[in-house]
Amino acid sequence: MQIIDGKAVAAQIKKEIAAEVEEIKRTGGKTPHLAAVLVGHDGGSETYVANKVRTCEEIGFKSTLIRYEDDVTEDELLRCVERLNADADIDGFIVQLPLPGHVSEQKIIAAIDYRKDVDGFHPVNAGRLALGMPCFRSATPAGIIELLSRYKIETKGKHCVVLGRSNIVGKPVALLMMQKAYPGDCTVTVCHSRSANLREMCLQADIIIVALGSPEFLKGDMVKEGVVVIDVGTTRVPSAATRSGFKLTGDVAFDEVAPRCSYITPVPGGVGPMTIITLMRNTLLAARREI
Repeated sequence: MQIIDGKAVAAQIKKEIAAEVEEIKRTGGKTPHLAAVLVGHDGGSETYVANKVRTCEEIGFKSTLIRYEDDVTEDELLRCVERLNADADIDGFIVQLPLPGHVSEQKIIAAIDYRKDVDGFHPVNAGRLALGMPCFRSATPAGIIELLSRYKIETKGKHCVVLGRSNIVGKPVALLMMQKAYPGDCTVTVCHSRSANLREMCLQADIIIVALGSPEFLKGDMVKEGVVVIDVGTTRVPSAATRSGFKLTGDVAFDEVAPRCSYITPVPGGVGPMTIITLMRNTLLAARREI
């Protein structure tokens, strides 16, 4: 069993991007500029956005953080999106999810210029992904593909089971795993809360990607020997053993599942670090106008 070290891979890619940005600046090019819109004070969102800002500084990007309170109106957010769309210095931007209930996330996402949609959520980018066209790929699914590639994990002809069907992870990662490419060329089964015979489906899988948000859902008796397991889940659960009073727990019962795996991602330190670094790579592509 080998642990897939997302933290180490992300650190290597960070160095690669930083070197590229340094060369851009040396030759008089435009410094990539990422903006983030944060609504409210959700703890997870605050941490995630702070990490994005810090990573921008470390690799030489410009960054802008725009804050609103929870009571911001939908129209105010739409006007903010319009300003960012029109700002030539902003190469890419994200509106951090989730948004308050009175704001339509789909309406906000659809208002973003797809050429600046470095989160890869806009319908144009989602459609291009489905058709195998150049696009901004959602950061977490793209990060998973990068991990499989860097660890040279065989995917051609393998049976990949995706647990979860969200627009952010489940659907796009299923599309990426079935594309005619490496990593890809898988036979993909997408399972979810309404799927029957989940255990039997998982036992057939060569690769399992778990993105349910259900702590320790995947158990040891649900996987076969030699399986590759990618755990996307990050749920805060109470813990008396930590100073903060909680710990991050994945969707996989790690101690049960890991001994049966050929490769497995831990939580934390697996997929998580790849999400932010993939967002940075998308921003670099946006700055080059390559999408």
